[in-house]
Amino acid sequence: MHRCIELALLGAEHVAPNPAVGAALVYNGRIIGEGWHHAFGQAHAEVNCISSVAEADRQYIPAATLYVSLEPCAHFGKTPPCSDLVIKNGIRNVVIGCRDPFTEVNGKGIEKLEKAGITVLAGVLEKECIQLNKRFFTFHTKHRPYIILKWAQTADGKIAGGEDARLFISNNYTNRLVHQWRSQEASILVGTETALQDDPSLDNRLWVGNAPVRMVPDLSLRLPQNLQIFNRQQQTVIFNFLKEETDGNLFYCRLIKEENILEQVMNACYRLNLLSILVEGGVRLIQSFIDQNLWDETRIITNEELITGKGLDAPVMTGHQLFKIEKISSDTIRYYKHKQINQQ
Repeated sequence: MHRCIELALLGAEHVAPNPAVGAALVYNGRIIGEGWHHAFGQAHAEVNCISSVAEADRQYIPAATLYVSLEPCAHFGKTPPCSDLVIKNGIRNVVIGCRDPFTEVNGKGIEKLEKAGITVLAGVLEKECIQLNKRFFTFHTKHRPYIILKWAQTADGKIAGGEDARLFISNNYTNRLVHQWRSQEASILVGTETALQDDPSLDNRLWVGNAPVRMVPDLSLRLPQNLQIFNRQQQTVIFNFLKEETDGNLFYCRLIKEENILEQVMNACYRLNLLSILVEGGVRLIQSFIDQNLWDETRIITNEELITGKGLDAPVMTGHQLFKIEKISSDTIRYYKHKQINQQ
């Protein structure tokens, strides 16, 4: 199962909104086939695993044990059900990392296998397999994207300087890492003031991979059209109170004034099938997520060599638990998880 997780990670940045899945076929202590889900819309891990078996070993497939990190699907989506493929190949033993929370699967794959007389063992390295697809599980169990809060701060806890000029806090190496983070998430969100004052492009130009969907809550539609977020180079969503409109890859999503704004944003992300969101600022926006207890992970970049003595204070964290520290030259990155996640 450890090998299945390793295989799944090879496709992790290309399969969304599908989960990353790895599979291995073992006969007499030897792996005779292995595969993973390469990209959304392409063959699933089980298909690639069985297809990889050499001609000389295909006679052993029925007697082999299939290990797969996630429950085989039981429905027709972009591809046929993998559970049918397992049954068709006469495999008699299947070991599964965790059940699939997607309503079209969620136990139905296991049920179909067992009805066909296949012995199924589920829950092997279950926590690790769920962690592998934390975005997918959050999306399908909480009906919202996996939320990552991120900001950079000075050694004295300032997120911005006292002047109008933009304060550059993180170093060039950390900036590249942030662009890698962007390529790993489905969407990125900044506040109105951040979009107006910093004019960010919100792309991942310093890293390869998919660019996230850009999102900005511009409730009164006061942002000027010459900002980079309106350059049509990425899908962009503008949350507002005035109109619902689609203009190419620019989408205006109308919110209701009397209802909770963040909940409406999360509901919109769910409808748009966005499994994750990287919230990059500013302070009011990030603090609102913290105050509403609406986040899963926080990444705080601290420039240990930069002290301003004045400026805008960084958000105040609550309900957090440190799980990782990373040092990159002058910057220290602290990774936190929501305590409720660790208690599950």
